[in-house]
Amino acid sequence: MSKDKLWGGRFSQPTDKFVEEFTASIDFDKRLYRQDIRGSIAHARMLGRQGIIPRQDVDDIVAGLEDILSRIEAGEFDFSVSLEDIHMNIEARLSAAIGEAGKRLHTGRSRNDQVALDIRLYLRDEIAEVMDYLDRLTESLLFQAEKNLGVIMPGYTHLQVAQPILFSHHMLAYVEMFRRDRGRMEDCRRRLDALPLGSGALAGTTFPIDREFVAAQLDFPEVTRNSLDSVSDRDFALEFMSASSILMMHLSRFSEELIIWSTSEFDFIDLSDSFCTGSSIMPQKKNPDVPELVRGKTGRVYGNLMALLTVMKALPLAYNKDMQEDKEPLFDTIDTVKGSLKIFADMIREMRVKADVMREAAARGFSNATDVADYLVRTGMPFREAHEVVGRSVRYCIEQGKRLEALSMEEWKGFSNRIGPDIYDAITLEASVNARRATGGTALERVRAEIERVKRLLLNPESR
Repeated sequence: MSKDKLWGGRFSQPTDKFVEEFTASIDFDKRLYRQDIRGSIAHARMLGRQGIIPRQDVDDIVAGLEDILSRIEAGEFDFSVSLEDIHMNIEARLSAAIGEAGKRLHTGRSRNDQVALDIRLYLRDEIAEVMDYLDRLTESLLFQAEKNLGVIMPGYTHLQVAQPILFSHHMLAYVEMFRRDRGRMEDCRRRLDALPLGSGALAGTTFPIDREFVAAQLDFPEVTRNSLDSVSDRDFALEFMSASSILMMHLSRFSEELIIWSTSEFDFIDLSDSFCTGSSIMPQKKNPDVPELVRGKTGRVYGNLMALLTVMKALPLAYNKDMQEDKEPLFDTIDTVKGSLKIFADMIREMRVKADVMREAAARGFSNATDVADYLVRTGMPFREAHEVVGRSVRYCIEQGKRLEALSMEEWKGFSNRIGPDIYDAITLEASVNARRATGGTALERVRAEIERVKRLLLNPESR
């Protein structure tokens, strides 16, 4: 019956059973129980401190909430769909357990500012975990970079062999991406870190509450400044989901490369059997299921972002029931991102790099052609002219079935008299890699220094 609801006084007819099930959120928002209880304890202590409710009531409320917390975590709490959400499930159980004192807990607040608080607390905790997982993945990438320092592979543009690079340099490219992802998570956490509780349903409260006290209790550095915005804002969730979409895009790009590198055509790496599966019909198969699935889950995270953007795009101030649809895409994004990062960190650490295969691939495809052009430029030839000379030499090599380093001096002289015997030392794979010493380049000395720089950042994040 509606009269049994905590809001039932206005209603004379019971809620339709299907409406009750359709509008309830307890099936998914029950994961907010810790944050809801933590917020309620802080709110109760503030009410007592301000003399709004008796001190004895505060003691009873806190004890009752702590008992509920222990029961939930022990699996002894039955959540009720008829009580709609996590807030009303906990409040109803509290009132049943301690009587009138429990009914005073909701003084000076609304479910609108209560849920805004719970989501901020929850997301703040989850962002910290995501950042930890990003650090773990970075450590795995550094492990591979150090373990395979000196391994040369082909670098690509348009998926065509372009120039030789260090495999470690390639790993550090993803380190840069994931470090940016971590920075976006930090920025998001900083913006969500304001207390919305005390905003009431939309206009604040008539009670002499102390929002700053509650903020201090819950480790918020500040309170929100506008009650309307406080209860209707989900920018922090959208920002997290946007940052998560970029993060998943990076994981998806990495997944694509791992999948390609695992093929027999490339054969650059071997993923541990622990992260692959076989075929039900083809006994020789070893499928890179983990990177394939992460690549697929990226679309799921994109969809969650679009779902919440669409929910929010035309809502008038302040709270609307539409906003109940914020939690499922947010929770799913959190779970997907954390799971993807965890499995990637473990998979990358166990990956085996096939250095000989990578080196042979780098030697094919004329990856040292640019080095010939650079050699000619250093003799005084304009780059555009050098580019044309090397293009002709590459065409000749293709026709003759040769590599540039296999050309005789007589053949080289046929393209330019500026070329001397030192050309052979200038176009080795090692020379090509180590000549690129500018900041951000693939030279061994630069890559080694970059590994050490990132290791220092991991030890001291504040120094970045």
